[in-house]
Amino acid sequence: MDKLFAAVDDYFIEKLVENDPIFDQILANNQKYQLPPHDVSPSQGKFLYLLAKIKGAKRILEIGTLGGYSTLWFAKALSHDGEVISLEFDTKHAEVAKENLALAGVSDKTNILVGAASDSLEKMVQAQTPAFDLIFIDADKENNSVYLKYALQLARPGTIIIGDNVVRDGAVIDTTSSDGRVNGVRSFVDDLSNSSRLTSTAIETVGVKGYDGFTISIVEK
Repeated sequence: MDKLFAAVDDYFIEKLVENDPIFDQILANNQKYQLPPHDVSPSQGKFLYLLAKIKGAKRILEIGTLGGYSTLWFAKALSHDGEVISLEFDTKHAEVAKENLALAGVSDKTNILVGAASDSLEKMVQAQTPAFDLIFIDADKENNSVYLKYALQLARPGTIIIGDNVVRDGAVIDTTSSDGRVNGVRSFVDDLSNSSRLTSTAIETVGVKGYDGFTISIVEK
């Protein structure tokens, strides 16, 4: 069944995702520098792009950069005066991402902040950084609840908040799991459920990235 899911995903990628060589170049560069292969798939990247376009986003916050693959999808969705601020803990990952985004010609629309995401988020809150139109949470799952707390402080009514990798091959429903990533996701989902400011849902996905999914929320107040 996994082969079928991947084959169907490949079909839609071929039909619906434009073949921009820069994305392949980014993935090749990530592999050259031995970054983990945790990038979103082309279909998922296009989905993020479309969400940003539908929203008309001008300011996007990405928590977790890796090699900048999803960062580029967001950057492509922005007008010339838009900005993606992306947070990355690993210095090597950040340097590779900066190189990739420079190759893609979007350095003027992207800003990568290096360090613990919680520290960068706290600084943005303290500096009263203008609110973001879309926030993508895709970093260490153990801290998802922390990131959501800050995301809500950096949002306004209408902001879209997306949480990635929340299904984890179905492990999200394992109440006995000792995996910190699973428990981080479960805590995050509880926070979404209990928040009076958010309206949320979750979508399961299958394809070239296996069985996973994401949450999508809108800030109501």
